[in-house]
Amino acid sequence: MALHIVLVEPEIPQNTGNIARTAAATNCVLHLVKPLGFDISEKAVKRAGLDYWDSVKIEVHENVEEVFDKYYTGDNFYFFSTKAKSVYTDAKYKDNDFLFFGRETRGLPEPLLEKHYDKTVRIPMFSDLRSLNLSNSVAIAVYEALRQNDFNDLTMEGKLTGRGY
Repeated sequence: MALHIVLVEPEIPQNTGNIARTAAATNCVLHLVKPLGFDISEKAVKRAGLDYWDSVKIEVHENVEEVFDKYYTGDNFYFFSTKAKSVYTDAKYKDNDFLFFGRETRGLPEPLLEKHYDKTVRIPMFSDLRSLNLSNSVAIAVYEALRQNDFNDLTMEGKLTGRGY
C-alpha cells in the first residue's frame, strides 16, 4: 500500500523532519508544497543530522494545483482540519490515497477546504486547544489508514537492534 503525505507550505523544519521519518518507516511518499519555511538542500539536511532522509520518497511541488493536476482521481484526497465535521476514523482509506495537512500556524487554505469539505476530516480533541502538533497529526492519520488496510507490508514482528527500543 502506498500512501501519500502532503504538507502544504510547512513552516517548521523539525515537524517536517519527524514526518519524513514517519514516511520512511511506513513507506509513504512525502509531498512538500512550496513555499517551504526551511531549506531541504543536501547540505542543510546533512547539517541537521537527518540520517534517514535518503530513505524518504520526496516530491516537491510548486503549488497545490500541481498535486491535483498530477494525482487527483476524484476520491483519493483527504484534507485534515480542525474545522471538519467528519472524524478521520470515518474515512475509508485505500491504496494511493493522499493525506493533506496545512501549515502549522494556519492549516489548509479555506477555499481548498470549502471546495472539498466532503473529504475533510478532523482528529477529535478538547476544544480549548488550537490543534495537535503537525507531526503527531500526520502519524495518527497514517497509522489509521495503515490499520484499516491490515498494515499491508509493514513488518509486524519486533526485533532487537541494540538501538533505541
